[in-house]
Amino acid sequence: MGQNTALAEQFEAERPRLRGVAYRMLGSAAEADDAVQETWLRLSRACAEGIDSLPAWLTTVVGRVCLNMLRSRAAHREDPLDDALLREPAAAGDEARDPEEEAVLADSVGLAMMVVLDTLAPPERVAFVLHDMFAVPFDEIGELTERTPAAARQLASRARRRVRGADAPTAAAGGQRRLVEAFLAASRGGDLQGLVAVLDPDVVLHADRAAGPTPESVRIRGRDHVAHGASAAAARVAFTEVALVDGRPGLVMAPAGRLRLVLAFTFAPEDAAGAGRITAIDVIADPERLREVTITVP
Repeated sequence: MGQNTALAEQFEAERPRLRGVAYRMLGSAAEADDAVQETWLRLSRACAEGIDSLPAWLTTVVGRVCLNMLRSRAAHREDPLDDALLREPAAAGDEARDPEEEAVLADSVGLAMMVVLDTLAPPERVAFVLHDMFAVPFDEIGELTERTPAAARQLASRARRRVRGADAPTAAAGGQRRLVEAFLAASRGGDLQGLVAVLDPDVVLHADRAAGPTPESVRIRGRDHVAHGASAAAARVAFTEVALVDGRPGLVMAPAGRLRLVLAFTFAPEDAAGAGRITAIDVIADPERLREVTITVP
């Protein structure tokens, strides 16, 4: 009894870290909890005396559990996100899920990172998360992905290129990112003047049919109209973060790390005072169009 109690105490000490590992692999707090619980069940059935390093053993096992879950998800093409997460947390009406907790977890990783991780094949995601985020050696990653250490290294390398992108940011991208960050901050705060300051007087916003409240696409011209629309999107902005959209600074809306909407910006060149403006915003929510967009971490 004492040995079982000691083992349970050791596992509980590791639980927060294991949950962090599982969340980065799965992108869902509920699924991460399931993976951690399955890891405990496997530990309780194992011979603890033969485990040299319990933290390393647990990391490998939770990684294997997550890999199986990712493969099952890919095979069934299931999407665990429901539309409730797009609404305000208090209106979600789902007692089994805590949207605020999910948002905190996503923020700890970064929404852009979660979006990119969600595009990786299961073995790539596992290899990248375990090695780049938790420093697990490639020989252990190779064992759980049923590959050689060299092949596991290649998995992580491919994932890294997808996450970071191939092109180095240009000097202009720094000013463009500041404009996008200012646009996001003003949208979150309902700051009309802040929005007007970064928008060109003749800015044009185009939203496809899947993005707007109407079944038709929407086209808005003029910074006052665009600013008012942006300031009214508080529910969406809560799940939005700066990312590179096709290599340029943009915004992704991704509740629980699942990409739902992209804002792609067009920028005017900086003037003599070093100030630029946003001249066009393309709001993309159609699933087919979203699949054509390349998201990387800035």
